[in-house]
Amino acid sequence: MRCDEETKRIVLEAARHAFAVEGYAATSTEELARHAGISTRTLYRLFPSKAALFEAMCADRLERLLSAVDLQASDEVDIETGLRAALLACADLALDPEVVALQRMVLQESAAFPELALNFYKNGISRTVRALAGWLRVQVKRKRIAIDDAEEVAGMLIGMVASAPQRAAIYGSMPLPSRQQIERRVRRCAALFLDGCRAARGLAMRF
Repeated sequence: MRCDEETKRIVLEAARHAFAVEGYAATSTEELARHAGISTRTLYRLFPSKAALFEAMCADRLERLLSAVDLQASDEVDIETGLRAALLACADLALDPEVVALQRMVLQESAAFPELALNFYKNGISRTVRALAGWLRVQVKRKRIAIDDAEEVAGMLIGMVASAPQRAAIYGSMPLPSRQQIERRVRRCAALFLDGCRAARGLAMRF
């Protein structure tokens, strides 16, 4: 017999795929329960509502990103290598095909289900910015860079790396960038940022 944690993981995986493919309104909790091999009663015991399930799914999707960003705040990693790794972790999440599909779905259905947009922002966009901001604060503390507002800068960096490809995919039906293209974009963004705020250069410019 499965424990609740294993059952939750199975339900979240099924929900992640269903929400991205079918949309929020068309996703049936009864069908999700069948895919997980549980009753709808058990599903609602684990997740009180479909909105709660969507929120939990978004939060779960972010855990890999948070781990990746935290792991790069190491004394052994130079600032440029660490920044590239942190930005790549953000880009991998923001430009993941299922995440982009979820964002498209949120945009389409947020008028009817306004809690979707709030949950996606809270558990996706906002949490990603806070994770990168935490990494940046460590670098400021170690006097590797000089910035005034870590959360503002984190939002700018994520925008540089992911916003244009996201918009092209969501609004222009363009293909998402390849891994090589993402890595090249990350390198350029990291270089532009560090040229402007590397503390060791003693530049007057502060972000």
